Amino acid sequence: MKKKPSGQADKLVIFQSKKIRRIWHEDEWYYSVADIVSALTESPTPRQYWGKVKDREFTKFQLSPIWVQLKLSSKDGKNYKTDCVNTKGAFRLIQSIPSPKAEPFKRWLAKVGYERIEEIENPELAQERMKAIYEQKGYPKDWIDKRLRGIAIRQNLTDEWKERGIKEQQDYAILTAEISKATFGMICRSWRGKNE
Repeated sequence: MKKKPSGQADKLVIFQSKKIRRIWHEDEWYYSVADIVSALTESPTPRQYWGKVKDREFTKFQLSPIWVQLKLSSKDGKNYKTDCVNTKGAFRLIQSIPSPKAEPFKRWLAKVGYERIEEIENPELAQERMKAIYEQKGYPKDWIDKRLRGIAIRQNLTDEWKERGIKEQQDYAILTAEISKATFGMICRSWRGKNE
């Protein structure tokens, strides 16, 4: 279960000076569709614009909806049911909007998709990209090397557990908690009280 990021309240995020309402729901952020449409199209009627996109891209083809209705605060201070999307749904929405402001996102999504296919063909590329991201974030080289080694060791350990019949995510968490307790005398916070 994901925890809501600390210090991050519901309400607004800013995109190119446009306010986009959001709410924490089912362990992830959900964003107002009308606000995203408004930011990308500058339509004076973003709800109507979304209605046309919804009909053209989803309803007409009988596709599963990418949105859910959640109560968000409106300008009048009241909460109303509003179509909202999670991050994955937001990217799908952006792909459906023909707008110059949406183009940079579309190019980025195409680039990420291409890189992912490259990584499937050559898994070493994923490790190199991860290393480059850590370097861009300013982490020192020795920390990055330790992090990558730690990931490899953890992967070997979970592979071994899998070969021995561990299947459920909860079982992995219990084993990790037991190792932490035996090695450091500490119990992982999320398991405190559950396996003591």
